Amino acid sequence: MSLKPLDEVLDNYTGLSRKALQYGLVTKSIVEGPAKAPGFSAASWAPLAELIAVEEFERIGNFKEVMNWSEYVGFLTAWASSATWDCSFKRVTEGGNTVFLELEERSTVGDFNSVVNSVSVYEFTEAGKVRHVDVYLQMAMPEGDMFGSYEGVTISG
Repeated sequence: MSLKPLDEVLDNYTGLSRKALQYGLVTKSIVEGPAKAPGFSAASWAPLAELIAVEEFERIGNFKEVMNWSEYVGFLTAWASSATWDCSFKRVTEGGNTVFLELEERSTVGDFNSVVNSVSVYEFTEAGKVRHVDVYLQMAMPEGDMFGSYEGVTISG
């Protein structure tokens, strides 16, 4: 399977698949830019919020942690200020109001570097806003301070 940057495949997609790809592109642009600048805050995620049904949003993450939009923005803000993140496109599948997006994700947090295969399942409202995301990962066992960004987050067993 040939991996490509999200911006190279975006124009090949429309509808909800395109919106799921935009979610990744907006996240990347914030992590690379505003997250490393003075004054970065939860408000800096406004471009991502434009894609989200913020009142009903729920994300179930890597460790089955459940976050609403406010909690997720707090998590993203803490993570993005000290992380690098990039991804490559594998494939996307859309059915009804659901999109399955497969990526290879690369990140660095402190001394911890990871490369994971991810599947994010996006559920959309009738208005085309993300209301729910489930994240599934294939990864090597983490070491070091990778879990530091999860401080205060309840992880299910």
